[in-house]
Amino acid sequence: MKLTEIQDLIKFVSKSGVSEVELETKEVKIVIRTPKVSTQQQVVMQAAPVVAQPQIITTPVAQIQTNNVTPSAEIKTPTNNAGNEDESKYLTIKSPMIGTFYRSAGPDKPAFVNVGDEIATGKTVCIIEAMKLFNEIESEIKGKIVKVLVNDATPVEYDQPLFLVDPS
Repeated sequence: MKLTEIQDLIKFVSKSGVSEVELETKEVKIVIRTPKVSTQQQVVMQAAPVVAQPQIITTPVAQIQTNNVTPSAEIKTPTNNAGNEDESKYLTIKSPMIGTFYRSAGPDKPAFVNVGDEIATGKTVCIIEAMKLFNEIESEIKGKIVKVLVNDATPVEYDQPLFLVDPS
């Protein structure tokens, strides 16, 4: 969890009037207590062993609208399909979490990326909703979108391929 996210959580808790909030991930446990008389916050952080992929556990009090998460990009293994193109030269943008895949920010909004679009590192390519949190997924690679592998508003699994990208 980034320092700015922790600071935003502290501000949110202090404005909400809640006296205590606990947030625990596999990497860190945060307890925010606000005294009833004063407006000071107490943050207790305990480091836990680092694991490959942390899960974010939130309480209803700590609803954050956007959380930037970056997926991993790996070379896709060739598949046998009816197309004539060799897909082994493409990179894959994979889902960094379990959730619901959305191509746009809303039903009346345009898709973040379409087939043929050029993307750069850091460009938002989709949103994955997990536990009422909408996580913007950013590209770690530069290239051209060749194929969208998931339909809009469908569930996705961790490490599921979302897009094929031509890096050339």
